[in-house]
Amino acid sequence: QVRLVESGGGLVQTGGSLKLSCAASGRSQNFNAMGWFRQSPGKERQFVATIRWRGGSTFYADSVKGRFAISRDDTGSNTVYLQMNNLSPDDTAVYYCAAESLGSSWISDHYEFWGQGTQVTVSS
Repeated sequence: QVRLVESGGGLVQTGGSLKLSCAASGRSQNFNAMGWFRQSPGKERQFVATIRWRGGSTFYADSVKGRFAISRDDTGSNTVYLQMNNLSPDDTAVYYCAAESLGSSWISDHYEFWGQGTQVTVSS
């Protein structure tokens, strides 16, 4: 059974940084892609970033481009990271890790596996 566990969320001031981690278990092969999404109260889940395992290509939402960086663990584990810099209150949300995209990797409905989420709160 595949399980994704996010960690690294917390409270940070505007302009600060956080690094999220997502560790997957229950699968020996790498996923084709992993991604990060976020959801604020009353809003739909929003795409943040994705990385394809083969080749390592990345893709970002315009709102985080230049501030966030997604990366993967190259030691063979299904672990993905999200380095978040220059955070603003607009980045406050629950951040979710997703794995194995069955289509376009920036669309949440295309992902097969999801974590429980980690809260990121940015104070002004």
